[in-house]
Amino acid sequence: MAYDVIVLGLGATGSATAQHLAERGKRVLGIEQFTSPHDKGSSHGGSRMIRQAYFESPDYIPLVLRAYELWRRLEKDMDARLLNITGGMNIGSGEGELVRRTIAASTEHSIPFEVLEGREINARFPQVFPLAGDVAVYETNAGYLFPEECIRAQLARASRAGAELQFEESALAWSAEGGCVEVRTGRGTYSAGHLVITAGPWANQALNGIVPLRVTRQVMAWIAPRTGVTPFLPDRFPVFLCEDARGGAHGYGFPAIDGLEGGMKAAIHGSADVRTPESVDCEIHERDLRRIVEQLRMRIPALDGKVLRAQTCMYTMSPDEHFVIGAHPQFASCSIACGFSGHGFKFASVVGEILADLAIGGSTSHPIGLFSPMRFQS
Repeated sequence: MAYDVIVLGLGATGSATAQHLAERGKRVLGIEQFTSPHDKGSSHGGSRMIRQAYFESPDYIPLVLRAYELWRRLEKDMDARLLNITGGMNIGSGEGELVRRTIAASTEHSIPFEVLEGREINARFPQVFPLAGDVAVYETNAGYLFPEECIRAQLARASRAGAELQFEESALAWSAEGGCVEVRTGRGTYSAGHLVITAGPWANQALNGIVPLRVTRQVMAWIAPRTGVTPFLPDRFPVFLCEDARGGAHGYGFPAIDGLEGGMKAAIHGSADVRTPESVDCEIHERDLRRIVEQLRMRIPALDGKVLRAQTCMYTMSPDEHFVIGAHPQFASCSIACGFSGHGFKFASVVGEILADLAIGGSTSHPIGLFSPMRFQS
């Protein structure tokens, strides 16, 4: 066999996997249908949130703490700026799930946080006008990653450690038999002892539907605050999640990370617009922007400003919105990672470590029971 491991897809998670495998001395082939990073999937747009007070489930917190360590190590190794700490705020009704679950998860894992009542929120961040009954959970260690730079750094580390990385090469088919896997592309056929599939929105095609996944269209908007950018610069304003007072999906956003010439990036987490990667509508419609602005201006009135630009990306959603990480349900010589459901980028560094563990030894010391692909098998 020419390789120990083939990694199919070199986005956030695939690049991390190639890096960890190569650094452990494995013969690695990485295959990517586009260049990497690229703007056709889920890991572009200049920023991705990272936070420790994880309301989605306390099971994520040990993983995200390790992710912080690995991002910082990568920064040091590459002499690069990948992660910026601004603090983070989850704001919503004191009786709502966002606040209650954030507090519960943080308490369980001793994540430092403060609870701010309505007037305290406005006193700390005068740009925010909380709704009646609002509470904010503020954590010091939240911030954002630069996704394109993170991927470039992981790919560079992988290459330096000996990984062979091939771009603009599409996989046509793969097979697994015994202890060998084969991947056929438009350029040739490659064999290895193990295959890792990190295909992002293309996971449905790569996995032949073995895991139930939905690909949804998302819109990110950069808005010029009506009161000016200065109060929203990263040293003055945190990353944030806002509960929708009407019961819909949470809004979220970032400080003005592009400085005085840029706006604030904001979006709504979740969409009913189910697509395939090839059919995603990349045109920005007025209704897209109106949905974002109308929700977030309820608490941050300055976001009722001019939209400077907007961009689409994709979420690959699992039915329960938890990740899918583990052995392929049918083939022991294949591991999969998919269904990151719009909150996975921050974990890419540690998921790469996990996938390297699985490819080499068939198990990992990281707690990944919540993410088993087998939970969808009847």
